[in-house]
Amino acid sequence: MEQRETQRIKTISEFHRLRGLPNPEHPLVSIIDYSSIKRPANIDEVNLVLDFYMISLKRGIGGKMYYGQQEFDFDDGLMAFMEPNQVFRIQSDPAVKEERSGWLLLIHPDFLWNTVLAKGIRRYEYFDYSVNEALFLSEKEQKTLNSIIDNIKQEYQTNIDQFSKQIIISQIESLLNYSERFYNRQFITREKSNHQILERLEKLLDEYFEHKIAEKGLLSVQFIADELNISPKYLSTLLKTLTGQNTQQHIHNKLIEVAKEKLSTTNLSVSEIAYEMGFEHSQSFSKLFKSKTAQSPLEFRGSFN
Repeated sequence: MEQRETQRIKTISEFHRLRGLPNPEHPLVSIIDYSSIKRPANIDEVNLVLDFYMISLKRGIGGKMYYGQQEFDFDDGLMAFMEPNQVFRIQSDPAVKEERSGWLLLIHPDFLWNTVLAKGIRRYEYFDYSVNEALFLSEKEQKTLNSIIDNIKQEYQTNIDQFSKQIIISQIESLLNYSERFYNRQFITREKSNHQILERLEKLLDEYFEHKIAEKGLLSVQFIADELNISPKYLSTLLKTLTGQNTQQHIHNKLIEVAKEKLSTTNLSVSEIAYEMGFEHSQSFSKLFKSKTAQSPLEFRGSFN
């Protein structure tokens, strides 16, 4: 497997330097015109890690951003969210003539210190989405976010006063809230792709409970996400939006469905069924079964006699 150098960029000023940009006007928050960024010669050869948040809206990209690939049905705008310490890589395509546009918003965690966003930013689950789970925007949505970006830029370019930080924080929070709204829109409008994920999930659950559970044990959200090639947070948010239930609830529903079948059609003991379902202790199985059905496994079996 090819080994790549990992380059950590610790400050926004360092990011500006490495991309051939003038020093940032504010050391802890910066908005960059994407077309002005210079790509280093070794861009294809390194993994990048940032010590700050990066929110970007990019168009006209001649290449790919990794980790993960997926075919999308929106191509007007591509928005991605990265929190500190996420690893990513850019692979350029020399055969494609780039006409890059868009912006990058860089926010150092120190800027959020002692504000509502210091902890509140963690509630925006899309920071844990992979690059291949980016947000695709309509022209109207782009205009909404571009307006917020202009407000942030105008604020830190004017004379900084006692109100500036809170005003910028409020604008960032608006950007994040609109993005959350647009992600939920995307889950609903990308119907074909989303239904394919649901179909693959159901098939995966069927196969696992039929062939693999006794061997591999209880099914985890991480295993499902890996098999579907999407992040756990994205999968659970998608399922919650479309079905009202997260991934763990889907796993439990399938588990109870299979357990009910075994209880009603076989003579296996509750302990044997619990073991076949991947539980180390039958008490854990019984507790889950009762929480989902309001009956113990034996009470459920007894209802068939």
